[in-house]
Amino acid sequence: MRPALLLAALAALVSSPAMSQSPSAPNSAPWDQPFLPPAPEWNGASQGLLRDASDPWVTAFEADADHDFSPTYADTRAWFDRLDSASDLIRIEQFGTSPEGRPIYAVIASKDGDTLDPSKPVLLAQAGIHPGEIDGKDAGMMLLRDIAFYGRDDLLDRVNLILIPILSVDGHERTSAYSRPNQRGPRIQGWRNTATNQNLNRDYLKLDQPEMRAVRGLILKYRPDLYVDIHVTDGLDYQYDVTYGYNGENGSYSRSPAIATWLDQAFKPAMNAALEAKGHIPGELVFGQDDADPRAGLNDGGLGERFSNGWGSAARVPTILIENHSLKPHEQRVLGTYVFLEQAMRSLAERGDDLRAAITADSALRPAEIPANFVQDEAPSSTRPFKGILYDTYDSPASGRREIRWSGQADPDLWQMPFYGSHPTLTLRRPAAYWVPSYRTDIIERLATHGIQMETVSEPRAVDVEMLRLTDPRLATRANEGHVAVAISGVTPERKTWTFPTGSVRVPTDQPLGDIVVLLLEPQSSESFFAWGFFPEVLSRVEYIEGYAIAPLAEAMMAADPALKAEFEARLAAEPAFAADGDARLQWFYERTPFYDDHYRLYPVGREG
Repeated sequence: MRPALLLAALAALVSSPAMSQSPSAPNSAPWDQPFLPPAPEWNGASQGLLRDASDPWVTAFEADADHDFSPTYADTRAWFDRLDSASDLIRIEQFGTSPEGRPIYAVIASKDGDTLDPSKPVLLAQAGIHPGEIDGKDAGMMLLRDIAFYGRDDLLDRVNLILIPILSVDGHERTSAYSRPNQRGPRIQGWRNTATNQNLNRDYLKLDQPEMRAVRGLILKYRPDLYVDIHVTDGLDYQYDVTYGYNGENGSYSRSPAIATWLDQAFKPAMNAALEAKGHIPGELVFGQDDADPRAGLNDGGLGERFSNGWGSAARVPTILIENHSLKPHEQRVLGTYVFLEQAMRSLAERGDDLRAAITADSALRPAEIPANFVQDEAPSSTRPFKGILYDTYDSPASGRREIRWSGQADPDLWQMPFYGSHPTLTLRRPAAYWVPSYRTDIIERLATHGIQMETVSEPRAVDVEMLRLTDPRLATRANEGHVAVAISGVTPERKTWTFPTGSVRVPTDQPLGDIVVLLLEPQSSESFFAWGFFPEVLSRVEYIEGYAIAPLAEAMMAADPALKAEFEARLAAEPAFAADGDARLQWFYERTPFYDDHYRLYPVGREG
């Protein structure tokens, strides 16, 4: 539909009887999508953080009459450049370049000058990994301004702050009023994916994209004690405006249990109290089980390492994923994010030593077995109280079925919701090390970008390793994030003496990132390079044998080896389809000859120990 026709349809929707009978939405701007449910009335104390439009350091978000605007990349950078020039507490650091050539930068707030005091905890707050979800940029601009000029510089006495205002800078500049139809503001938004159509919040392990490689470099440089990844959610309507979570919350599985305990016991109570004191409703990060049935239950959204929270758990980096609620006004979400970031700094100042002790404890873990490939439980593990929004259903002539219609009114009664957790479907053994051949420079470079310790051999080395023969590889039927995924039903280990050429690397697992090494290099791991489709060459068989050659050879093999003949006849008896397939029968013999390609389906990364 052309924009003019869409606007006409929206105007008709606003004036329709159905809309006029809906509860009012006092915080909705005139351009707000009238097809969205109304927003509950909100007048939180955090509105006192807003500065008047006449203030010389007002942000574009604050200056907008409806607080429903977020500035462009160029205007954001110009504002930060002005702040940098005016305050000794603020400096800007470029740490990467986007595919379209835009600088990716961080804004650092510190009283330490160019070199951060290592005794102070560091908070790294990241906004705009999905650029339409840009609350963290506008909140960060306000907070940094207040630190520089309006009395909150005490936050820097014991903590340093690094803000990435826009990570996906190219996606941020693909702006439109039509980017996120399920989200209430800002009225002009960036695009979810990058210029290369990649979702950066699926790239924490494979590190395909320059944006994510740059972030990893920044993290390795400054070693943040807490990493906050700021998003806006979709899905159910509910009362909570700021939801957040981390792997290990409330006793769920975490690869960093000491960090999860600190977040549960030290961070979360203080954060919830701070948000509530400012008029916000904090909630745990959960996802609806069935959008068509809001009371069907909740789930944790999965624990995969391709996401920031899953990666942080495996990398021993305390990581919180914020998902502000998409149906709350942009103003409410931005102010909630401001409160969150300020309180995070205060928590680090007060309990940062305890968090560092937890990081040290988790970094020393070397589990012999590593759970992987988490999936949702089939049955709920608990029941959770939930602050829901009243709703009804109606017959939609468009869909031909019953659809949800949210009222925007808080249900005074708590919902008791079934909660579905996650469990691993695979357990990986931790070897002493892996060997990656030198010709796989792409894999070696990604491991190095992670900060993984490796030994590079300066001459060919013969190593006693376990190589893996892949069983039943299956290609995905569609591409995902620029890759065609591969799944296998299993592996068969084969002990070999394998010569790795000059430039190959030995990757030990006895290191803080050892769990990530295993998850990346075990082909059965759903987060591995193999599973993402980085090794398609091993799925191609090179040489074949004609029937006129293998048939007489097979007959000679049976005559020379009674045991082989018995094995063949047993399979004929057990599998009628195999017995009726002449090609399959000859293939069975071919695979048992020295002519068969012994590299076919042989994963080229070796296990040591």
